[in-house]
Amino acid sequence: MPAKKKTDNKPITTAQKLGSVIKSARDIMRTDKGLNGELDRLPQLTWIMFLKLLDDSEKLHEVEAELEGISYKPTIQPPYRWRDWAANENFTGDRLKSFINNDEAILPDGTKGAGLLAYLRNLKSKSGRDRADVIAKVFKDVNNRMTSGTLLWDVLNKVNEIHFDKSEEVNLLSTLYESMLKEMRDAAGDSGEFYTPRPVVRFIVQVMEPQLGETIFDPLVTS
Repeated sequence: MPAKKKTDNKPITTAQKLGSVIKSARDIMRTDKGLNGELDRLPQLTWIMFLKLLDDSEKLHEVEAELEGISYKPTIQPPYRWRDWAANENFTGDRLKSFINNDEAILPDGTKGAGLLAYLRNLKSKSGRDRADVIAKVFKDVNNRMTSGTLLWDVLNKVNEIHFDKSEEVNLLSTLYESMLKEMRDAAGDSGEFYTPRPVVRFIVQVMEPQLGETIFDPLVTS
């Protein structure tokens, strides 16, 4: 019999596994008193996954810089990277919630400093058009709506199972995200319509800078 091929020790997240992770995260959110329906849960899950994606992206840049023998300055500095707080098993509950919510908080390393969302909102670069500025705009109106630090940690733990450094998982996640948006639209029924949130519209326009006569495709518009 032919020899079996060696497999990677790191399990590959299939569509079924990834869907299960997202479902588990949403089920946990349903038990939190601060979230009321998908219009609360989906934005909450979105900004959490965004920070995980950002940290995975930064890790790739760090590896590339190391291979090229050059220094790399991450956009988000310690201890505000996902790996510093969301993947920290000793930083949970009320400490975690205070760190995310408060303007000033006890950081994961035990020192005092700006809370996570306050830090992200105040990121800026010298040019004003760098990744830091994009992140600041994204988090300008973001708030943590979850009231339980324990449940919040459980959600983070689930999202930590997603690997944004694997293109197949990113593609699968895009499909799952589209299905969640469709659920939001369908939940409104015949009496409601789903519109792109105004903060998202403003952000798209600021980034794309359309000129007179140009249009921007909005994939969220439904008929």
